[in-house]
Amino acid sequence: MAWPPRTRAQLGGIFLAFFGWVSSCVTTMVPFWKKLNLDLNVLEEWNMGLWLACVIQEEGPLECKAYDSLLDLPLVFGLARILMIAANGLGFLAFFLSLWGLNCLKTRNKNTELKQKLGVAGGILFCLSGVITLVPVSWVAYNTVQEFWDETVPEIVPRWEFGDALFLGWFAGFFLIVGGLLFICSTGVPETHETPQPFASHPHPQAPKPPRLQNRHQYTATKNADLVI
Repeated sequence: MAWPPRTRAQLGGIFLAFFGWVSSCVTTMVPFWKKLNLDLNVLEEWNMGLWLACVIQEEGPLECKAYDSLLDLPLVFGLARILMIAANGLGFLAFFLSLWGLNCLKTRNKNTELKQKLGVAGGILFCLSGVITLVPVSWVAYNTVQEFWDETVPEIVPRWEFGDALFLGWFAGFFLIVGGLLFICSTGVPETHETPQPFASHPHPQAPKPPRLQNRHQYTATKNADLVI
């Protein structure tokens, strides 16, 4: 069954937004927001996330430890936890609202106006989730740059660098915003039904009929006419 362009645009928008939401959830959980390479021991790499701090050894397993208290976390990481959880919750709600707003999903009441409102609301929540995702990721990246170029810290002290989770978070926010905007545009615009125009048929030219002569004195034969010789 061939779907109309509007339905295909909706499916593309919800697919992009769903991919961004999954990436945002992964960004929240993985402990790779910041990494630290030690010059004295190049076989170890320290990683820091919102929930765990891990050490990656070249010939050993990944060792992680949860933070003992929220007070041990930097302020930016504590606020990043709250914002990322809020972004993931909004994305979850937006996904279900967008499902109800799909044109290919038929309901019993067939209330198109309600479906359109739910779809637009889902697209707006997708965009809001993307913006909220970008805020803590960009904030952690900004603080990492500030600490890396801090002149008060001696050069022999190792510096924290960008972790892989930051790049994943940027992609997640981008996909959420693009998918939400695409879903809003494909849902908010009213659907127009174009009626096919019939082809104009040209009648074949007909030869003009000769004019009928009107004779005032018309001869009408009677039934019992006698033949006169």
